[in-house]
Amino acid sequence: MEIVTSTQILLIGTAFFAGLISSIAGAGGMLTLPALLWAGLPPLNALATNKVQSSLGTLSSTWNFFHRGHLDIKPLRLSVALAIVGSIAGTWSVQRLDSAVLTHLIPFLLLAIALYFLVSPKIDARYRQQKISRRWFACTAALAMGFYGGFFGPGMGSILPFLFVWLLGHDLIRATAETKLMILAVNGTSAIIFAAAGLVLWPLAIAMSLAQAIGARLGSNLVMERGAVFVQPVIIGVTMVLSIKLLFFP
Repeated sequence: MEIVTSTQILLIGTAFFAGLISSIAGAGGMLTLPALLWAGLPPLNALATNKVQSSLGTLSSTWNFFHRGHLDIKPLRLSVALAIVGSIAGTWSVQRLDSAVLTHLIPFLLLAIALYFLVSPKIDARYRQQKISRRWFACTAALAMGFYGGFFGPGMGSILPFLFVWLLGHDLIRATAETKLMILAVNGTSAIIFAAAGLVLWPLAIAMSLAQAIGARLGSNLVMERGAVFVQPVIIGVTMVLSIKLLFFP
């Protein structure tokens, strides 16, 4: 499908901003997915293109955290493996939904995630007591978030750090770094499946990926140098406006 130049520029700018805030507070997909839908992409094409640009953008921040010593991959292997299993199941499931059902479902999912952020507890940089084992975390939280990420995805970057801090007792910077690896695995798996189905708009996905990668690099540097600064009110406001637009002014 053809997208006018001005709309492409807006989408690329949104991807840059999403990469920046996603590295700091997560939930960049709550901006890029509604923007792609607003631009007129069919739901599955929007989900597919969003997965590709998000995956390549997340790769930038993941490598930055790893390169600077904030990410230890070995303890996360089981969680990553089960998140990939969940992602495969979620992506397979969403592709089998009728497009009309998906068109009506997505705005409600976006609103639900936005409302979650309004009422969710804030997390800080302190260590907390570990509540469950890593194995149990992998079999529950990682698997479930993998399915959600494959099926839909926005908000994952803010929910996972909360789970790492609350359930495993990790500090916030470590939890943010671990979240980037998990999202890379989940979205990367989903992107491959969507690409194999021919649902990705590649020129747009690549342009948005480059913009998001630059934003993600800048944002991850801010997290490591200054700690996590939450910009959730901006995400919530934009997402609610776009969701209402999709619901009442399609």
